[in-house]
Amino acid sequence: MKNGKFAKTYLGLFMAFLYAPIGVLIVFSFNQSKSRSVFTGFTFDWYAQLFQNRMILQSLGNTLIVAAISSVAATLLGTMAAIGINSMNKRMKSVMMNLTYVPVINPEIVTGVSLMLLFVFLRIKFGFTTLILAHITFNVSYVILNVMPKLRQMDKNIFDAALDLGCTPVKAFFKVVIYEIMPGIVAGFLTAFTFSVDDFVISYFTTGVTSQTLPITIYSMTRKKVSPEINALSTVIFVVVLTILLLVNLNDTRKSKNQLKERRASF
Repeated sequence: MKNGKFAKTYLGLFMAFLYAPIGVLIVFSFNQSKSRSVFTGFTFDWYAQLFQNRMILQSLGNTLIVAAISSVAATLLGTMAAIGINSMNKRMKSVMMNLTYVPVINPEIVTGVSLMLLFVFLRIKFGFTTLILAHITFNVSYVILNVMPKLRQMDKNIFDAALDLGCTPVKAFFKVVIYEIMPGIVAGFLTAFTFSVDDFVISYFTTGVTSQTLPITIYSMTRKKVSPEINALSTVIFVVVLTILLLVNLNDTRKSKNQLKERRASF
């Protein structure tokens, strides 16, 4: 009983510690004044100004475009790379997986500076091209690491079985292999998209004047003074992410209930 109360108390304190800063941010996004310590009154003015701020909206658009393109490209490349690595012998697979971990554990500032120097050496003009290439570079590893476990879980004979049943190699690949590893591909895409939207350090070194992402714009705004518009923007992003998570969980719950009903009906 005591352990149960302690666990609940610990969980409550942990969640409070985790979400208290976000709660303060949300509250002060409705503050009439620019004060970050005194709440003077309730207002939606900062949200209205946010959606009229051309620089923030353009940066948000740049962020979503870069994240979408780089995530799709990284997912395609990472999936093909994972399938290739999975078909290697044990020694080569170990070598390739160790190389795959390097971009993940490597400090972002090292990756950002090295990519910047590479683009300078290749005389590639900084802008959307360099930004997308940089995001693809660090996202491929995350896709590989999400797809590889699904490939290891897949029955190695299932592809041969599809061929025996009349499928061509290409059809068997898309109908069987891709279907089996699809959860890993989706997880890799979502991971790549999240890291791309969130990235600041690598983007800072590889972006151009007209292709600044939202994290860079927020950083440039906070160097002078934190505007309540940033509080409003952060609140909007938090609410959107929370809504998506709730919808996904509700959908999973509904599917689980339907499957349970079908099982009971079969008995």
